[in-house]
Amino acid sequence: MTTSTTDSRDQPPNRVARRKQRTRAALIAAAQSFIAAGKLNVPVLEITQAADVGMGSFYNHFDSKEQLFDDALTEVLDVHGALLDELTTSLDDPAEAFACSFRLTGRMFRQRPQESKVLLSSGLALLSSDRGIAPRARRDVSAGIDAGRFHVRDLTLAMAVVGGALLGLGQLLHEEPDRDDAEAADTVTEHVLTLLGMSVEEAQRICRLPLPDLVMPSREGSAA
Repeated sequence: MTTSTTDSRDQPPNRVARRKQRTRAALIAAAQSFIAAGKLNVPVLEITQAADVGMGSFYNHFDSKEQLFDDALTEVLDVHGALLDELTTSLDDPAEAFACSFRLTGRMFRQRPQESKVLLSSGLALLSSDRGIAPRARRDVSAGIDAGRFHVRDLTLAMAVVGGALLGLGQLLHEEPDRDDAEAADTVTEHVLTLLGMSVEEAQRICRLPLPDLVMPSREGSAA
C-alpha cells in the first residue's frame, strides 16, 4: 500500500493563491511595522520572524528587503489614495474635494498611526510620488484653479507648500498626542486654502462641512 504525500502541487489553485496572498500580506504588514518604527536596517530574518514565515517564502515574493519596503510604502499610498477617491467621489467642487481629503488625512495621523508613520517616513519623497496623496492633491488643486476656486501662479510651488503643511501637521500630531487632531487638521486646512487664494470666510465655511467616516480596510488573513 502506497502512502501519498500532499504538497502545494496537490492543492487547488485557488487555495495555493490564497496562501501566497496571506504570506505576502504578512510580509508587507511586518515591513510596515518596521518602517513605522524607523527600523529600516532590520535584517530579512527579523522581518520573516515578525511575519511568521520562512526565509524561503520571503524570496518567493521579493528579491530584496528594499523591494519589500518599496511595496509596503506603495500599498499604504495606494490604499489611502483609493480611500480618498471613494470618500470624495460625490463632491463636484474640486475645492471641497481637496479640503475634504486634507482634513481626513490630518485625522488619519491620529486614527491610523502606523499607516501615517509609514507615510511620514517617506518624507519629501511623498510630495513628488505619483501614488497616493500627492497626485490627487495636485489634480484637485489644478481643477480648482480651472474652476476659479483657487488662484495660484505656480502650481508646483503651491504643491510644495501644501505637502510641507501636511507633513508638518502629521509630525506635530505624533509629537503632541494630547492635541485635538480634528481641530488642528481643520485649522491647517483653512490656512492652506487661503494660501491657494481662497477667502478666509470661504475657507472657514468649507472646513466646517461634515466629513464622511474615515474607515480604512484592515488586512485579513495570516501567513501560511
